[in-house]
Amino acid sequence: MRNDVTDKTIVFSISDNRDETVKAILTTVYKALEEKGYNPINQMVGYILSEDPTYITTHNNARSLIRKIDRDDLLEILLKNYLNI
Repeated sequence: MRNDVTDKTIVFSISDNRDETVKAILTTVYKALEEKGYNPINQMVGYILSEDPTYITTHNNARSLIRKIDRDDLLEILLKNYLNI
C-alpha cells in the first residue's frame, strides 16, 4: 500500500531564515562598531574584502558573530537585497 504523503517531494528552503540571521548579525556588528567609535561601513567593507577579522571589534562579541557568516553567502545576500531580487 502506497502512502501519498511519502510519494511527494517536499521543497525545504532555509534562505529566508538565513537572510534574517545574517541581517541580525550585521546589525549587531554595525552597532558594536559604532559604539566603539569606528566607521561601521568602512570596517565591514574592509572585513568583506580581506576576510581579516581584525577589522571587526570584539565588543559585544561582534568579531565572533561576523565569522559565523560565510563570505560568499554574505555577498549573495547583499547583492540580492541591493538589487531587490
